[in-house]
Parts: sequence; C-alpha cells; structure tokens
Amino acid sequence: MSSLAAASQLSGACFHCGEPTKGNHQWTAIIDGVEQPMCCPGCKAVAETIVASGLKDYYRHRTELPDLSPAEDDVSELTVRETLQLYDSEALQRRFVAKSTEFSEATLIIDGISCAACSWLIEHRISQLNGVINATLNLSNHRLVVRWQDSDIRLSQIIEAIYRLGYKASPFSATEQEATQAREGKQAIRRLAVAGIGTMQVMMMSVPLYVGMATQYEIFMRFAAMIMTLPVVLFAARPFFDAAIRSLRSGHLTMDVPVSLAIVLAFCASVWSTFNQGIEVYFDSVCMFTFFLLLGRFLEMRARHRMGKAGNNLMTLLPNVALRLDSVSDKTEQVIATEDIRIGDILLLKPGHPIPADGIVIEGQSSVDEAALTGEYLPIAKAPGAKLIGGTINIESPLLMQVSATGAEAQLSTIMRLMDRAQQEKPQIALLADRIASRFVAAVLLISGSVFGYWWLMGNEHAFFIALSVLVVTCPCALSLATPTALTAATTALREQGILISKGHVLETLTTIQRVVFDKTGTLTQGRLTLERVESLTVLPTDEAIALVATLEQHATHPIARAFTSIVPETHIQADTVLHHPSQGVSGQINGQTLRFGRADFAWPNGIEHPHSDTGQWLLLADEQQPLAWFLLNDSVRRSAEPVIKALKDRGIQVSLLTGDPSPAALTIAASLGIDDVRSGVSPAEKLEAVRHWQQQGERVMMVGDGINDVPVLAGADVSLAVNEASDLAKTNADMLLTNGRLEALISSLDVAQSTRHIIRQNIGWALLYNLIALPLAAAGLIPPWAAAIGMSFSSLLVVFNALRLIRNRPLSLNEA
Repeated sequence: MSSLAAASQLSGACFHCGEPTKGNHQWTAIIDGVEQPMCCPGCKAVAETIVASGLKDYYRHRTELPDLSPAEDDVSELTVRETLQLYDSEALQRRFVAKSTEFSEATLIIDGISCAACSWLIEHRISQLNGVINATLNLSNHRLVVRWQDSDIRLSQIIEAIYRLGYKASPFSATEQEATQAREGKQAIRRLAVAGIGTMQVMMMSVPLYVGMATQYEIFMRFAAMIMTLPVVLFAARPFFDAAIRSLRSGHLTMDVPVSLAIVLAFCASVWSTFNQGIEVYFDSVCMFTFFLLLGRFLEMRARHRMGKAGNNLMTLLPNVALRLDSVSDKTEQVIATEDIRIGDILLLKPGHPIPADGIVIEGQSSVDEAALTGEYLPIAKAPGAKLIGGTINIESPLLMQVSATGAEAQLSTIMRLMDRAQQEKPQIALLADRIASRFVAAVLLISGSVFGYWWLMGNEHAFFIALSVLVVTCPCALSLATPTALTAATTALREQGILISKGHVLETLTTIQRVVFDKTGTLTQGRLTLERVESLTVLPTDEAIALVATLEQHATHPIARAFTSIVPETHIQADTVLHHPSQGVSGQINGQTLRFGRADFAWPNGIEHPHSDTGQWLLLADEQQPLAWFLLNDSVRRSAEPVIKALKDRGIQVSLLTGDPSPAALTIAASLGIDDVRSGVSPAEKLEAVRHWQQQGERVMMVGDGINDVPVLAGADVSLAVNEASDLAKTNADMLLTNGRLEALISSLDVAQSTRHIIRQNIGWALLYNLIALPLAAAGLIPPWAAAIGMSFSSLLVVFNALRLIRNRPLSLNEA
C-alpha cells in the first residue's frame, strides 16, 4: 500500500478520493484483502470496479489523490468520471476490446439487472449515445455487447452513462465472472435465510392473532411480529428497493417498482395498525411475499449461472503462464503470466504444451492439434511463417513463435464473442415479449390504483389489501423471463452437444429448413485415418509388418499413429532410438534393425512407385536394405453419416451433396449413404449458384461444410454449419460451428430448435394466461397478498423450469438418428 493510501486510512478519509467519510464508515470496499472506508456509494462502486478489472495496483502506485473541483459538478460524479478514464487506456483495452477499421466492440458485465425492463432501459439509453453503433444486453447472463466509433465517443463515457443509470459495468472476464457469481450466490443465500427465518417466526406470532386472544397479548404479538419483520424489510428486501429507486431516477418503470410498493405499503400499513389498534396487520404477508420473491430469483440466478458456465470453459484452453525469450538468439527462458504477453514477444513452445496466444512460427517445425477450436481432426504441420492459434496444443517438437494477437483480438476471444452475439440477437418473438413487458408495469400500477379507488368508494375496509394483491399478483416476472431463459437454455443445450451458435436467427430458421446440402471431405467422411490395406513387398508377413509399425508409433499422438493404436503386437518387441520427423515420418531401431515409416521419399529415398488407388494415402515401411510393405490409410465415411441422412429424409428434408472432389469417390460415398442429388467437381462459385437456385425456388437451405473452400456458400445459405475450420468460420461469420465432429448433433439442433419454439410459445402463453386469470380474482378480493406472492413466484419458476427442459435433453444416439 502506498503512503498516500495509508494516510487516507489512518485519517478516516475515503480510501478512493480522500474526502472525509460520513458517520461510522457506512460504505466500505475490500481492496487487497483489507476493508477500506469510502465516502459515498459512488466511490465504493468505482473502487470495486477497479479491483474487479485487475487494476488494484492503481492504489499502490498513485502519488496524489484526484483533484476535485465541486464548482463544475458533484464531487462523486467527478471522481467516477476521472476513474473510469482508466478504461480508455490502450493497454487495458487490449484485454477485452476488439478493434476493426469500422468500430470497436467490447463485452461488459452489468450488475444490478433485475428484469427485462432493466435490459430495455440500458440498451436504449446506450444506443442513443452519439458514436454508439448498437448495444445489446442478454438478460440471461447480464452481458452487454456494445459497438462504438472511437472517433465519436470513448469507452469511459459509455460506462459512465451506465453508471448514471444506476448500474455498474465492468469488462467481461470468465474468471472474474465466476468470482462475482460466487459472491452473488452467497449474498442471495444470506438474504433468503433472513427472509425464511423471519417468515417462520412471524407466522408463529400471527397464528394466535388469527384465532383470537386478549387485547394486551394481541398488542404484544403485533409488536413482536413488527420487530421480527424489520430485518426482512431492511436487509432481505433491499435489492427490490435499490432497483426501484434506480428505475425511478432513470424515469423508466421496472417490475421492482410495484414489488417495492407492495412491501413498503403493506409494512407501513401494518405498523400504523399496530400503533393505532387497527383491525389487521400483515407482517406475515410481507415476510412471505419477500421470501417467495427471493426464492424465485435465487432459483433463476442458479439457472442463469449454470447456463453461463459452458461458454466460459473455452477460456480455460489458454495456459496460465508462458515462456518468453529476449530474442531469437538469446535462449534464456523467462516465465511470465499469460496476461503479460505483448504483441511482438518471442515465446518458446515446448511439445505437449498449449499455445498461449496467436502468432507466427519463426523457428522450428512441428504439428499442432487445433481440434479444440477448429474441429480439425488432423494436427496441422507448422513451419516458419505458419500461423498459430492460442489455445491449441504443440505436439511434436519445440517451436519459437512471435505473438501477433492477444486478448480481445485473438481467435479464442473471437469465438467467445460469436457465442455471446448469438444470445444477444433477439428473434421477433423475443422483441414482442420485451415490448409487452416494458409497458406492463405502468398498466399494473394503473389497474391497482383503480381497484383501490373502486373498493374504497364501495366502503370495503380491505380496499388497500385488495389493491395490494393486484399489485403483487400481476408483476410481469414470468413474461420477462419467457423468451431469454428459453433461448439461453437452447444455446447451452446445443453447446453441450458440440454446436456453437454464432447468430441469433439460427433457432428460428432451423425450424423452416427444407434442404440440407453437404460437402464431402471432412464433413461426411469420418475425420480419422484408418488402416484399409497392407501390401507386402517381401516375404515379411502382413501381421508382422503391422506389428513393426505399431511398435514404432506406440508412443506418438499423430493421427497416423492413432490408426495403429488398437493394434497390439503379439511379441513383446521394443523400439529404440525412436525419432519423429515432422511431416515426414518416424524412424527407430527394432532388434538392431533400423526402420523408417512414413512418406515414400522419406522411408526409401531411392524412389518407388506406390500402388494405384482412387482414395487414401499410401505410406511405406522400409529398412536400410529394401522397402518392406505399403500401408493404405484412408479417411472413411463417418458412421453417423448414413443414419443422419436417413433422419433428415424421414423429416421430409431434401439432401444434396456438393463437392469439389472430381474423383469417383464422391459418387461412391453418395450411393452408400443414399444421397441421390450429387454434384462433384464443382467450384465454390458453382456451389453458391446451386444454393441460390434452390432458394429462388422457395426452399430454405442449410449448408454443412468445412469452412475453407465453402466460405461463399456458407455465407449464402439460410443457415450454415461449419464442421472443421472454426477459425475460418470466425472470420466469415458463419452461423454454427460443430466442435466435436459428431454429425448427429445436426439432428439435435433441428430438434432443439423445434422444442425452443414450442417452449417460448408455452412460456408466453402461460404468462399471459396466468395474468388474465389472476387479475380478476385479485381485483375481486379473492386472493390475499401472501397468496399473490406465491402465485407470482410460482409463475416465474414455472417459466424457468420449463426452459431448463431444453438443457436436460440428452444427445441423440446413432440409433435414434
């Protein structure tokens, strides 16, 4: 801690701005594990934002406090503004801001959101700022994706605008989000416990009041219930009050307004009745109302946290540390944190280690496994000048790389943004629900006031509590949650089955698909090399030749070696001095004999012609004297391809095959899979032309390809699924990515899309039906406030649990496909 900070702590001044604190340190913030005093909630919010963003060293190294001038503006506002300018730092933005020639884009986590009206308010307020292109907030995971022009507005101004609305924004970080969710969960449990214990205690005191007792005991019971209700109102129900005040300040009504009004009015009316010996008190209703609301929001929060974890798992592909060299010639290794990597750094990549950032190979040759990000089953040979993707794994030999992209510019972050964008973009039915929910609160307040006026004029002594029930029972919680929970659950369900959705229209469009077009190579083929044939060139038996190769390859992880992993030599032979030659083959000694296996020009440099074959890859085994045997390895058809195509046809969907391979293999594969419409040897432009032709005939077309040669047709189809090259997918903005190579996930996506549409309609229908039934009953005085609280919470939970059915859908098996 700096001397300046220590002095501030000793003097009782605000740790952040240095201003005198009020009272007994009403506001505090945890900085470096120490609880520090704050002068106002503004400084507290900013300090917590600085710590959450990894900038706590700001307090260690600052040499003076902010120079505040109350003549210009409020002190706390100036403090916030000056502190938020840290987000304009290029070094800080490198971690979470993606920049292009047209705009900058960042993903922010927003704290304090409680309903769809909050989402609507933030989106519309930020979108109205000069220089902001668009802002979209996902109600399910509270992430705001904002795009802006750096020449017109700064990021700090955008975050300041969010702060002025009463919310707190911080850069998205998977690690920090998990910590924030843990804190949110603990606080929610504390509030729920206080409300639950308070409800039980107050109910015990309220039961005697219902059955009747002497006046002096009744007064005692009322005062005791009032005291027990105070912690529930002041602590457990505080989130409702904070959100209501925030929405009123911003001039936009949210569902927390009627909730807060219901709690405050019922409590105040009961206090008045207690002191004035009124007819009834409703402390038990206040506690039960608060408890059931908190229980509903707690379960919603747990569901939201569960649905957000799957996407964050991608960020764990990056290692925590890296090995940096001062230069190519200086081999001195320096261990650094991944966050400290900068563009231009020289990194050493050891075999078996993950690559910490995007870059270019400058020295060495090796193979890199990119399956986790791109779905490409074969490790890619890398030589000087080749591109590397952060999160992939170096397999064979050490490499030196020069970093070309980190943070938000890296491919891994790009895929994360595509996933987020899929949840941000809202289909038409979601926009309709948002519009209904944003106007519903005003209608609820108006209806409640009208009901109270009617019953009061009719002389009903329970007019206030009847209006209170109307206020509670019609809160639009279920309507607000109807669509976002279903969309997030569907996205999560598909993600767990190996499909990443990158555009919001996918779930809607999948329900209208009439034709699926496949590429052949890497799509319908298995994606794994298998041993198809062995041709011996000497008296060496075939099984012994296979055993020799399996022995040489038994400790390798290359795809060619995997073709022999299931073959265990009967004799316990061992290989010595085994060397792997990148992109060439493997060599070693077995029983004193030097063997080579791999490409023909590597195994036998003197030259030899391989046997004829329409498909597959011929590899040669040779010793020092002669070639021994040919091995044919081929990428065979996926086992799931035939049942998937059958399942598509059973659904009435047409299937076509477009491939650039002019060989007879395309026709052979199509015939074996039952595909009648086959076009081989077509160029990317011809593929696009064919898809356009089908679309002109009124068909909705889905394209399934590898994302390399199929980029134009992937972009031109109504929905596109890239099987292998996710990095290319990220650059071309395709719609979906198959990450695990399981083609049956395509059928799952169609089923999940249909289920999502049905569940959204069910949720909205239930929410509207519930309000249509509950409103007349409450207005007629048939529903007490506590029952109204149960009904509203139940309707919200029903919507959430109905949406969670999408996550519980098990992946489709081959037999079912």
